Amino acid sequence: MLKTLKQQFFGLPLWSLVTPPLAAIVLLVSWGKPLDALLITLVAATLISAVMLAVHHAEVVAHRVGEPFGTLILALAVTIIEVALIVSMKLSGGESVGVLARDTVFAAMMIVCNGVVGLCLLVGGLRHHVLAFRIEGTSPALSVLAAMAMLTLVIPSFTLSSPGPVLTQPQLIFVALSSLVLYCVFVFVQTVRHREYFLPVEIANETYEPHIPDKHSAYLSLGMLLICLIAVVGLAKSLAPVIESTVKAFSAPPAVVGVAIAMLVLLPETFAAVRAALLNRMQTSLNLALGSVLATIGLTIPAVAIVSIIIDLPLMLGLPAKEIALLAFTLLVSTTTLASGRATVLQGSVHLVIFAAFLFFSVFP
Repeated sequence: MLKTLKQQFFGLPLWSLVTPPLAAIVLLVSWGKPLDALLITLVAATLISAVMLAVHHAEVVAHRVGEPFGTLILALAVTIIEVALIVSMKLSGGESVGVLARDTVFAAMMIVCNGVVGLCLLVGGLRHHVLAFRIEGTSPALSVLAAMAMLTLVIPSFTLSSPGPVLTQPQLIFVALSSLVLYCVFVFVQTVRHREYFLPVEIANETYEPHIPDKHSAYLSLGMLLICLIAVVGLAKSLAPVIESTVKAFSAPPAVVGVAIAMLVLLPETFAAVRAALLNRMQTSLNLALGSVLATIGLTIPAVAIVSIIIDLPLMLGLPAKEIALLAFTLLVSTTTLASGRATVLQGSVHLVIFAAFLFFSVFP
């Protein structure tokens, strides 16, 4: 049996090709059904397996196409599926339909900028002491992120044309187009005009040389990656009622459900970013983290805006005061962290404390 699992198909382990279809089958079996204890265990185990395999296949594709295209592929794949999930949940209705996009984007920002970046800096710093990255790539990415966040999540709370944190249709179109344009320009700079700004920093005496897979392996891994990502999002949504009932049992705010689901959806990128940090490739980790949150805002907000305008769904984008303070705090600390091109466990600890504060005040608002 062990020998069979180690067999290769197009240069890929057989288990990495068998497990994604099995995850899709589990998703189909559990979709729309109430989960008992046995099915909850199966779904949770399959979810973890799909996350690990998503990381594996993303790395195969990344090694084939090279940086920063590889990290961009994973960020775009996760974001596109995340957009589909948000739109489908908005169409299904519910009390939180108006703030779903806002809460999801804000949670993704806090998880990535503080949780993922902080964890990468902590584990990478513990192993390598000082982590190096390119400020030519991180600083522009952070400036684009700050502009997007302010336009989509802060400005709507201060406009006067409509009551509450709601934009008028012309304002919403402007904000959506601005976010999309900023993201497209960032991708052009990252992949074409200044690609060298986003390549991993060469470390002295570094012996890490990834194996370059062939074209067939890369295409096969890309297909398996998409299956795994669909399984991750679908299984996470299947577990949502269980998470929601657990949240209600502890009398926690409903927003905690969105945070928990967002954390599950972002697991593939988190694992990939942490593994890159352990290999002393912090630039790759930051490409994943910042690219992910930029794609989340730059693609999610325009997509949700289009759906809201076409079918006249409510859309509240402006954050409350507490969340604006946490957002500003995150951007300020991120600026100081990425300003020098070098970081240690200290910066990682600061980001993780902010992430802990975000989680704490989500549960105890």
